[in-house]
Amino acid sequence: MSGALVCRKSRMCALLLFLISNQRAFMAEKYPQTFENHFRFVPLYHFVVFGVFFVNLIWSIVRVVQNFSYHSAFLVLVAIALILLFYFTRAFALKVQDRVIRLEMSVRLERILPDDLKSRIDELTPDQLISLRFASNSELPGLCRKILEEKITDRKEIKKLIKDWQGDYLRV
Repeated sequence: MSGALVCRKSRMCALLLFLISNQRAFMAEKYPQTFENHFRFVPLYHFVVFGVFFVNLIWSIVRVVQNFSYHSAFLVLVAIALILLFYFTRAFALKVQDRVIRLEMSVRLERILPDDLKSRIDELTPDQLISLRFASNSELPGLCRKILEEKITDRKEIKKLIKDWQGDYLRV
């Protein structure tokens, strides 16, 4: 019996090592980035960690329903806190990334836009700036003009307008 347990453990270890060593294969970095594949998926974070936290939450709820105690109720609260931690860890990192992108894009636009558009940089919303980061320097002035004149604010719509996609391989 213990041999089977060791075998199962070694398979699980092998799977985890595979996921850790090959997690870049699941991200946009493996191929040239486009609108269709620019999302970031990290299996150990999005699948394994969330899966463990979610199963823990369900298990804690089942335990508190089957056999209520203050301890089991506390474990439900801990499970909820872990799910919230999972969410906010990602949300806070993305918010910092968005702030850095806004700064980077403001500097970039100041450098490459014609004078008539430089004065309008402050009119661009954070969502517009974040979406424009994928555009090449040559198409950025035209895109900025179009976005400002047509008041396009949807991130996806702006990204779809980009013809010469420049990958952002340093995203969180």
